[in-house]
This record gives sequence, C-alpha cells and structure tokens, in this order.
Amino acid sequence: MVRMLYWFTAILLLWTATGTVRGGNVTYDGRSLIINGQHKILFSGSIHYPRSTPDMWSSLISKAKAGGIDVIQTYVFWNLHEPQQGQFYFNGRADLVRFVKEIQAQGLYACLRIGPFIESEWTYGGLPFWLHDIPGMVYRSDNQPFKYHMKRFVSRIVNMMKSEKLYASQGGPIILSQVENEYKNVEAAFHEKGPSYVRWAALMAVNLQTGVPWVMCKQDDAPDPVINSCNGMRCGETFAGPNSPNKPSIWTEDWTSFYQVYGEETYMRSAQDIAFHVALFIAKTGSYVNYYMYHGGTNFGRTASAFTITSYYDQAPLDEYGLIRQPKWGHLKELHAAIKSCSKLLLHGAHKTFSLGPLQQAYVFQGNSGQCAAFLVNNDGKQEVEVLFQSNSYKLPQKSIGILPDCKTMTFNTAKFNSVGKWEEYNEPIPEFDKTSLRANRLLEHMSTTKDTSDYLWYTFRFQQNLPNAQSVFNAQSHGHVLHAYVNGVHAGFGHGSHQNTSFSLQTTVRLKNGTNNVALLSATVGLPVSLFVGAYLERRVAGLRRVRIQNKDFTTYTWGYQVGLLGERLQIYTENGSNKVKWNKLGTNRPLMWYKTLFDAPAGNDPVALNLGSMGKGEAWVNGQSIGRYWVSFHTSQGSPSQTWYNIPRAFLKPTGNLLVLLEEEKGYPPGITVDTVSVTKVCGYASESHLSAVQLSCPPKRNISSIIFASFGTPSGNCESYAIGNCHSSSSKANVEKACIGKRSCSIPQSNHFFGGDPCPGIPKVLLVEAKCT
Repeated sequence: MVRMLYWFTAILLLWTATGTVRGGNVTYDGRSLIINGQHKILFSGSIHYPRSTPDMWSSLISKAKAGGIDVIQTYVFWNLHEPQQGQFYFNGRADLVRFVKEIQAQGLYACLRIGPFIESEWTYGGLPFWLHDIPGMVYRSDNQPFKYHMKRFVSRIVNMMKSEKLYASQGGPIILSQVENEYKNVEAAFHEKGPSYVRWAALMAVNLQTGVPWVMCKQDDAPDPVINSCNGMRCGETFAGPNSPNKPSIWTEDWTSFYQVYGEETYMRSAQDIAFHVALFIAKTGSYVNYYMYHGGTNFGRTASAFTITSYYDQAPLDEYGLIRQPKWGHLKELHAAIKSCSKLLLHGAHKTFSLGPLQQAYVFQGNSGQCAAFLVNNDGKQEVEVLFQSNSYKLPQKSIGILPDCKTMTFNTAKFNSVGKWEEYNEPIPEFDKTSLRANRLLEHMSTTKDTSDYLWYTFRFQQNLPNAQSVFNAQSHGHVLHAYVNGVHAGFGHGSHQNTSFSLQTTVRLKNGTNNVALLSATVGLPVSLFVGAYLERRVAGLRRVRIQNKDFTTYTWGYQVGLLGERLQIYTENGSNKVKWNKLGTNRPLMWYKTLFDAPAGNDPVALNLGSMGKGEAWVNGQSIGRYWVSFHTSQGSPSQTWYNIPRAFLKPTGNLLVLLEEEKGYPPGITVDTVSVTKVCGYASESHLSAVQLSCPPKRNISSIIFASFGTPSGNCESYAIGNCHSSSSKANVEKACIGKRSCSIPQSNHFFGGDPCPGIPKVLLVEAKCT
C-alpha cells in the first residue's frame, strides 16, 4: 500500500510541476482546471446519448451552448455497448464517437464518465447481465473476475477515444474522465476489499494515459491524482472540499430535478434554488458545475431501472423532447453570463365572432381581397365536439382551438390531436405446462432465467382436482415486480410491488375444475435493479416467484414448466414484418395481455411528438418497430394521478404517413382513447429580486409572441414559477405595466424597480418581481 500511494504522489508532482501529463493540454491546481494554460470556470450539462436520438444531438448541444454551457457530460453505458460478452455495439443511439464528435463540432468540451457502474436509473446500473453468470463474480469489489472485465471494457472505451483523437491531449474535446460512480456509498459493505478496489480502479484509470484528469464522484478517499468531486443539490453547503489542496472543487452532479418512479410525484426544483446553490459553490472557489440532467431524455425500450418511469428528468432546462424549459434555461443562462463576466477578477384584417355551440365559438379574420382565416374554439373541457363552420364539419378535441388559415383546412390544433387509424388486437396466448421445454422441480429466479432478454417469465404447472367447480384460495409470493395469474386460461388476479418494496403477495379466489387444472403465472420485471445499499452486491438481487399455494397445498417445490418472454415478442409483431405473422382481430375484447396495433400519420410541423396513453394501463409501446419504452398509467401517485401520461416519439422514428403503432397491454386499456400529440412551449416565466437579477427576461420560442400576461406581481409574491400567489405587498399596476412592455413581442425585459411600477408599494421591504406569460 505504501508503494502504491507513493506512486500516485509522484504522478501528482509530475502533473503539477510540469503542467502536463504526457502532452496533455488539461491539468489542474487547487483553483480550477487549466486548459491550454488558462484557468477555467466551467459550466457543464449532462446529456446522455442513448436517451435521445442522433438527429436530436446537434440541437440539444446547440441549445446547451446557447444556455451558457461549456461542457457536455455523459455516462458510458456498458450493457448497451456489450449486451453479450464480446459482442460490441456502437451504432445508432449507441454511437458514442459520433456524439463526442458532435460536441467537438460545436466547440464545446466533453466529460466522459465511463464508470462502468453508472447507476443513472439505467437497468442494472449499466452493468451487462452476463457478468452475473461468471463464476466467483462479485461486482464492484477487489474481485479478480470483476476487475478483469471492468478493465477490459474501460480500456476499450479509452482506446476507442484515443484512436479517434478525441482526448484534449490529442486536440479533442474530452477534458475529464470518470472511473467508478458514487462508490463511497457502498465502500464499507465490502470491508477491506472496498478501499483496495478504489486504489486499483484509480491506478488502472491513470495507467491508461489519456492525458486528461480523472475524477471519482462522492469519493473522499480518491487516490492522487484522481480528483474527488461532489454530487447533490447543495454542494456549496455539503461538500467538504477536495482531499488535497492541489485539487480543484468540482461538482459532477447538480440535480436539476430528480428521477421519478411509478407511483410517486414529480419532484419540482425551482430555478432560483438551483442558481442560489451554484452561485454559492462558485463563491466558495468551486470552478466546475455540471447540471444533472441538462437534458434527461427518454428511457427507450427496457432501459429504465426498476420502477423508473420512461421519461427521465423532464424538469431539466431542456425537457424530455429537447424543448427549452423556462425559467430554468434562461435563469441559468443569465447566471452563467454574470459569473463569466467577472471570472477573470462578471400584427391586420376585420374581425368578427359568432357561436358554433354552447361552448364553441369561431373567431374569423377577413381581408379586403377575400382572404379568410378562422380560429374554432371548443371551451368544453370534458369532451370532443363536432362543429359546422361555413358548410364544413370539424372535430375539435376538448379544450382546444383549431386554426384554419384559409377558413377551410385545419392545419393546427392547440390540443395537438392527431387521430390514429383503425385499431386491431391480438390476444397473447397463455402457455400450458405441456408446451414448455424448460423444466425444473422448483421456482427459478426470474432474472437468472430470462438473462435480460425479456421482462417476462411464465411459470406454469398442472395438477389434478377431484372436486368439481371448487372455489379455492390462491396465494403467491413474489420478489417483484409484477405478477398475473391465469387458471385454465382465465385471468385470475394481478399484483405488483413498488420502488420501495418489490416484494408482494397476490391472493385471490380461483375456480378449479374436476380433472386437470392448468396454472400459468406471468412474472414481469419493470427494469432491473441498480442498487442494494446503493450498489453493493447487486449480483445477489433476486426477482420472481418465491412461493405458491392453492388452498392448503404448497406448489413451491413442484414440477414447473417455464417460458421466457411472450410469443408476440419472439415473433416481433411490433414490426411491419412480424405483425403479419399473427392473425389480428377487430377491436373489442378488452382483456388483459392484449396486443393492439394501428397506423397513424406524423403530425405536421417540427414540434416534438408525444403519445398520450392516458386511457391505457401498463405495458410497452413501439413505433415502426422502435420501442419508446414501458408505460404504467394505472399506477397512480398519492394524489390519484399517473406518474407519466405522455411518452416521447422522436421524429427520427417517424415517416410522413402510415406509421405502425403497436402496444402490449398487460391490464385493460382503451386504445381509441390514445392520441398522438405535439409538444410546444406555451408559457414562460421569470423572477428577479433586489439581491439577485435586476430585471425579468421573458422570451418565447421562435415564431411565437407573448399574447397575454397570466400573472405579474411586483412586491412580495409567494412561491415561484411553478406555483405562485400575490403577497401582502403588491403593486396594483404590476400586470398593466408588464402587459404594456411585453404584449405582442417575442421577448421583453421588465426592470425590477419602483420607478417602472410607478412607486414603492411597501417602503423598507425587499421586493421581488414574478411574471408568467403565455406564448402563441
């Protein structure tokens, strides 16, 4: 140990004395990273390449750059790149080199967090499940099998980056790399093999000679020259600092929101709170802040970890669809500019309105030469209506406005409704014991049996019953995550666990017949786990059935037949070719475990597209063969609402017409209630106080202007941009003055001053300005 610590010290002395490591252009001292000889205060944003599509990358990076971001940070996803041992994949959303080169093309730096354990609410924490079957394997420990495979993968990624000359030491954008991830949370669980693993991981990384620094987040014993860094929401208050005076203060994860699981509410973190803690961190000589996430994106397919919803960090400055989310984006942009500025020492026609129904109106604009445009309004918030306008009929979704630029063709609707075609259904067959090929005289562990090839595992058995039409109590115990029971082909019950407790019991009454009874139990995982004590002994986690009883008979140790996955999955009926392999029927049964398909046209324009699954229960959705992720609308929060209703469809997945939409519905859903919507920014908000910003800056997206002021208060309003109310002190001219300054403009600036609002509404009291506006 002494010699190893001395070696790290020697490397650090070389780094600090010469200002370079093997030709590197990036080094550091106790104040900051030093790039090409210049100290830097850097703002970074996490954007994960597989959680978006390649055609989105340029826009995401460009918007981050416009928001004052200097560095794009990403994890590297081992189980995405090596799903089977020795079989590597770096195409499409997995094209890491292309992603890093896009960062470079836009003149930004990159931070590569290789891990390879990343957590990130990504299935199995990013580890490939095949590791589980290697003899003697203990993840993330001073364990020879794990260290061998970890080093092999990390080396491959580093060598790939080197071969493309992507490290800053080669003229590339990568200025930082990370090895391991929040290991201090689990280090003690491995006893003496924890600290020795940390030292090995650091030495292994440094020996790869990237020419740029390595970091270990939340690792206060990170060996020199590896930099220890902070993760959390308040690192300006909680970070004890670098473990050496020669290392800079780095914040690798400033959580802009928090990930969400099924059954829990969205976590809302205000722009003001984020900005406060960033400024505090910088004031305390912090020099690098990374927003986790700057764009969260989408957990496509089966990539989300256990119970994590498909949308990831949607409250980030760039939302799931890549749209700018205000006020976070703009507020942080201004913060970045303020800090960097001192870093070295800071519309004309005649108008008429008439009724189309009790809650419907038409707003018509006519020009002198016969030009005509109309806005058809449905104020009914509960139902879609059909209206007659100039001898033509139009369907208006609930609470929406249809726009007819020529008074004939509706090209846009504010509800962004895009109807889908005729629905068809296919009933997934329930397997029977006789038709299974995998057998065991016990209950097999779910994950070890499926090996991450499917969420689903069928457990089947048969037994003789000598009493006719007997009512019996069925009880099954499972370690998660979901269980469906079928007796003689009839759905008999459904149960599930939760993020906090995956274990649960399913108890129901079943009707048995005289003679042979067939039981089929469908166990389903909702993403693989990422942690036990936040990552320790992940290889020991289990899922699936643990005990089954019918009346007084225990079938736990019995002859069982198994089927991995569903027939629809095996036939890939979610693809155009696969869907022709089964007979689809007219919609109508509404039973559990059904496949549904239809065709739809892509919505006009370029706005992001979302699938509204509010009428469905639980399952997975595919568009043109691409999985857009799991959905679980029936799992409600404590407030009685779904954790997620809209699901992202990247435009890269779409063609202009005839898009194939397929859903696997485990429970009972109503496919005709599904809509294909588009998403746009309709509101902007800003906040300024005497001690912070001197003005509120409002800015609508391109081609949209501020049409109304929803809320304005100069005084002491309560809340923030997510929730607000007028306080005890309020200028009565607040809204009128803001309307005068902003209506009809794409952007405006409102000073936080007594003069602008015609006087001081409450002398001697610190005042703030809070404004929210509508963009149309």
